[in-house]
Amino acid sequence: MSNKVVAFCGTGSMNGAILSGLLASGFDASAVRATTHSQDSADQLKKSLGDNGEKVQILASETESDANAQAVADADVVLLGVKPYGIVELAQEIAEHVRKDAVVISVAAGINLDALTRALNGGQPVVRCMPNTPSKVGKGVLAISVGEHVSDEQRKDVTEILSSVGEVIEVEEYQMDAVVAVSGSGPAYAYLLAESMADAGVKLGLDEATAKKLASLTVAGAGAMLFEDQDAESLRKAVMSPNGTTERGVQAFIDGGQFELTEKGMRACAERSAEMTEEFSK
Repeated sequence: MSNKVVAFCGTGSMNGAILSGLLASGFDASAVRATTHSQDSADQLKKSLGDNGEKVQILASETESDANAQAVADADVVLLGVKPYGIVELAQEIAEHVRKDAVVISVAAGINLDALTRALNGGQPVVRCMPNTPSKVGKGVLAISVGEHVSDEQRKDVTEILSSVGEVIEVEEYQMDAVVAVSGSGPAYAYLLAESMADAGVKLGLDEATAKKLASLTVAGAGAMLFEDQDAESLRKAVMSPNGTTERGVQAFIDGGQFELTEKGMRACAERSAEMTEEFSK
């Protein structure tokens, strides 16, 4: 990606994580543009980037009304990272300033490719991305759906940028609601499991601090093993000795409707994702 300029319009949680990951990968900081809403946020971002903070062009819309327009003017890749309800408005704001051969990526839930394309006056190469919070520690899953005007080179550039914070998986856009249910919201399910394990540990006689530590580290360790070997079923069965303690506990979960309850929760998540897409993509 030499000689490419990347602009981050909005540097909240996800865009901020991708920005930090890209710089950590060795990308030229002087080729990065970033915008924030307030000057205070701009100052905080500059400080958080360390030595790179002096090289990245950081603009605050609070003090420069055309901050986003400035940021995208010479960019080859533009990442839109504001709240879902603000993506279309932001796309409309930069539509007359972004280069027509630049690829624009939305990292917000609920905005489909058609809405993004229309907001950018049509014909713009666009990508829809659904990241998740482990991107903040370089262990993210970033699902992308690619618009029809995106070239092979742009697809490669997008993948390279997003890969700086995790694994990039391309899916069809109609699958995005399922992606949100599995990986987008998935970290919260793991945290809920750790939370419920700790709660049960207290009821079984552990003090709260010990129960929380045991549960959190166990879920984190299991996640690390899953990162190496993604066959969850095989890993589970490897822990289960016949008629042992783990088998008894796991069977209680299954008999209690673990799979059915998980599907119910994920369907509710996917339905809400579809509702948001309909609401924000009008």
